[in-house]
Amino acid sequence: MHTEVKINNQHIPVLVDAALTYLAPKQGASYLDLTAGYGGHAAAVLGRTMSPERTVLVDRDQTAIETLKQKFKSQPVEILQEDFYAASQKLVQQKRHFDLILADLGISSPHIDTASRGFAFMQEGPLDMRMDQTQPLSAADIVNNYSQGDIAAILAEYGEEPRAKRIAGLIVANRPLHTTTDLATIVARAYPGHSRMHPATRTFQGLRIAVNDELGLLLKSLPLWFRLLAPGGRLGVISFHSLEDRIVKEAFNEAAGDRYDTDLRLLTKRPITAGHDELVFNPRSRSAKLRVVAKIKTKEREAHANSG
Repeated sequence: MHTEVKINNQHIPVLVDAALTYLAPKQGASYLDLTAGYGGHAAAVLGRTMSPERTVLVDRDQTAIETLKQKFKSQPVEILQEDFYAASQKLVQQKRHFDLILADLGISSPHIDTASRGFAFMQEGPLDMRMDQTQPLSAADIVNNYSQGDIAAILAEYGEEPRAKRIAGLIVANRPLHTTTDLATIVARAYPGHSRMHPATRTFQGLRIAVNDELGLLLKSLPLWFRLLAPGGRLGVISFHSLEDRIVKEAFNEAAGDRYDTDLRLLTKRPITAGHDELVFNPRSRSAKLRVVAKIKTKEREAHANSG
């Protein structure tokens, strides 16, 4: 999904200036947005490429798709309602290539702010958390049907929750749980007294990642994104927590390593983060990290091999 902040009914993408700087879109370039969301990054990139007919926008959320169709109704962009792994597989099979590829892995502000989607613990809603609302698995299924051991494993691995076993025990002892506030109240019992972070933060992150298979899809998709990148093209990935960023960092370092046979070059030795100005108007951008690689052109690769 696409992480954006809503200001005056406008959805503003995170790290948009950094993305434009490092992707360096040129007029006529082809563009693949794998988590197009509400079209913030896409609009900014299209403002530079001026080539909507060479643009593909992907999202698995129905509300996002409807917004994209409305936003770009006068432009011949291609819009796909699929998760980014399924879309990437399809595009690879079609032997498509793109000059610019962007994946913003965060959850969008409308998801957090819409109680009925079940992503937020601060307002009451169903235990849903599905980005694709046509899929059967929801947070309620995990919370109410999984074993205590499996719940603890999800919270520990995906939520990095140090009290995962304690929380899993409380969940099982008090189920069925039906709402986000039911779950948040139960989790808070594992953290008596005050806490700098809301006690349910890690639990909700872990459940959301499990429901949407976020890390699994990312691991499978990264090699496909490298294949979809045209020579001279650039791929940027924006992540929002350490688990995602570690996967992206390791994949980029492996694919763009200092080897004679590599065809990728790392453009960001360290992740790019939000500056002070962006943090002021969009506090949710504080955890965003952008990493970028470029695909080496044939002549550049031959020169690199010869120099070795």
